[in-house]
Amino acid sequence: MPSTDTKITEIFIPGPAGRLEAKYFKSKKNTSPIALVLHPHPQYGGTMNNKVVVDTFQTFVDNNFSVCRVNFRGVGKSDGEFDNGQGELADAAAALDWIEKENFDNSQCWIVGFSFGSLIAMQLLMRRPEINRFIIISPQPNVYDFSFLSPCPTSGMIIHGKKDELVPMQSMNELKNRLSSQKGININFDQISEANHFFTKSEENLKKTLNKYISKESALF
Repeated sequence: MPSTDTKITEIFIPGPAGRLEAKYFKSKKNTSPIALVLHPHPQYGGTMNNKVVVDTFQTFVDNNFSVCRVNFRGVGKSDGEFDNGQGELADAAAALDWIEKENFDNSQCWIVGFSFGSLIAMQLLMRRPEINRFIIISPQPNVYDFSFLSPCPTSGMIIHGKKDELVPMQSMNELKNRLSSQKGININFDQISEANHFFTKSEENLKKTLNKYISKESALF
């Protein structure tokens, strides 16, 4: 059931380079699952207010998660400056620390990233054993090395636009095959036929895909 209380608040999380600007929704249920949503590359206009990020965040709200989306250092009102991924990973870890502290009885912990945010999400996943599920949207294995996912410790979902102009299908298939061959986890690979890298005019299909997976997997806990 979608949440009836949709109060989303602006917060500032203590981060390693100063304050991190974020938006946060707190579920009324203390044992609700939690999720952290990470945005695209800051040097190419990526922010927590990116439409895919906002739509993803809202889908978690509608599934009664406590969920946070955060601006990496140097973006929006967040302190600091871009740090080529290392600092952004530290920012994501700080945001996850914060949401876990606010929801210490959570039943499940999800990490989600879009484009550049996918890389940071999966790097964080490898460092935080409490993460139960992941969703990565438009990852770029042709740009970033995902070989560190050997093995990937938990099940999750990869969403890719068939008309992604930035990522060759061969690169996506290699990532899919690497993860799908691992035992003990289930990787859902969903390709949205008319979608480009940014899901322009394919937002509704993306939201349906997200909602189907989130509602199914969160019901297991």
